[in-house]
Amino acid sequence: MAEVAEDELRVKESQESKTPPRVRGWHWWFLVVLNIFFLLAGQSVATLLGRFYYDQGGNSKWMATLVQTAAFPFLLIPLFLVNSRSSSSSGAITACSSRSPSISTLVFIYLFLGLLLAADNMMYSYGLLFLPVSTYSLVCSTQLVFNVIFSYFLNSQKFTPFILNSVVLLTFSTALLATNNDESSDPTGISTGKYVAGFICTLGASATYSLILSLMQLTFERVLKKETFSVVLEMQINTSVVATCTSIVGLFASGDWKILKGEMDGFTKGRLSYIMTLVWTAVSWQVCSVGVVGLIFVVSSLFSNVISTLAMPIVPIFAVIFFHDKMGAVKIMSLLLAIWGFTSYIYQHYLDDSKAKAAKADSNEVSDAAP
Repeated sequence: MAEVAEDELRVKESQESKTPPRVRGWHWWFLVVLNIFFLLAGQSVATLLGRFYYDQGGNSKWMATLVQTAAFPFLLIPLFLVNSRSSSSSGAITACSSRSPSISTLVFIYLFLGLLLAADNMMYSYGLLFLPVSTYSLVCSTQLVFNVIFSYFLNSQKFTPFILNSVVLLTFSTALLATNNDESSDPTGISTGKYVAGFICTLGASATYSLILSLMQLTFERVLKKETFSVVLEMQINTSVVATCTSIVGLFASGDWKILKGEMDGFTKGRLSYIMTLVWTAVSWQVCSVGVVGLIFVVSSLFSNVISTLAMPIVPIFAVIFFHDKMGAVKIMSLLLAIWGFTSYIYQHYLDDSKAKAAKADSNEVSDAAP
């Protein structure tokens, strides 16, 4: 009887250990802050360089699409360093190998997400070409609303008043910024058909981007099931390979490659500046993408989209510094709303962390009193 009781106690302890309260230590917060920095810095720099590319004479939609994923080889360096560091723990790798998904499953996932990513980048390029800047930014702000829907159905996202407050504030912040944009840089001579096509493309791109984020989170949780940074890099590299190959095929199939030499020669700042603009735009988008995927892995797809939306009011600040744009009261108000929304989301994670610590402390007291 004593042995049976001991066995039942072991089973009960093992069941409780499977669902411990999730306490987030300093390393979790460090990863969150690091990925937030990658996303904000990468998206801000890439957006400014993209504007510089168009302002100085760039016009290729497929090239603008290609540079968003073409710098993936740079990620092979940190992937090699991470894998070489973890190679010593062969026992842990062997233990996880039995749960690893099949090669065919991984190929299908990366191929599907890569094709979605290429289509999403292309739709954004068409939207920016055919829509006024204000309308484009306003439609892009809907990606957060789409992400709320996809996160609820695909990722079982729980919504609290603080999270909903964050979503609403960030959406209003972007919409407020969009209505104040300078229309002097809007495309002229755009027909009604192209305007409608640009609107549909931008709306479709916002929905597709949100779907990609939710599907990545679903892949991390249901398929990969590994909590390592190498998984984040592998996700970004593999999807970028597919998206880059698709963009290259589109570049040659559309005939856009024929105008690249003339575009380079006609670039206002010179050929070297043209090349460096494309190179650093590509690198910046990869840094941004690592932050996006990293936040999906560490937190959630909705949080990643929240930070991505936060970058929209931040970009005008750098535009004031580098392009001498005007910083009016509306832009300042938009930035304050964005910071308020971001703080609201972070405060929700602080509350969750406090509850988890309290629950763990209570469980430890119960286990200590059990003997």
